[in-house]
Amino acid sequence: MLPHSPWPAPAPARSMDHGPQPFVVDIQKATLHNHTYRTALWTGRHLQLTLMSIPIGGDVGLEMHPHVDQFLRIERGSGMVQMGANRDALTFHQPVFEDAAIFIPAGTWHNLTNTGQMPLKLYSIYAPPNHRPGVVQETKQIAEMEER
Repeated sequence: MLPHSPWPAPAPARSMDHGPQPFVVDIQKATLHNHTYRTALWTGRHLQLTLMSIPIGGDVGLEMHPHVDQFLRIERGSGMVQMGANRDALTFHQPVFEDAAIFIPAGTWHNLTNTGQMPLKLYSIYAPPNHRPGVVQETKQIAEMEER
């Protein structure tokens, strides 16, 4: 249980994206209360923040963003991050835990797998935005279908 916070309550998963308007949120609380694979919480012209929840044994999925730098912050859980210059050579392997910050340069293949015993709770910052504003994807399967 999180202590009382002076920050506004987190947005419900089905709410509208709060960008590009000024916005303040208790990001830890919002991340821990998110139960969707991906929810865009704020999308601006040059940056986007999404909340993510990865089930036990699940992963984000191997991907590469040619023109997008990405930052991931683990709020709860543990996992394994892999990165590399191409999809068949993920030479960087690093276990990650709560409070880990992961930096993914544009053009880098990457994946994050939940290796823990609870859903992996994280948020992702994309610069520039990578998903449509207001996106809510309940599961990885829905995300994959929508992004084809």
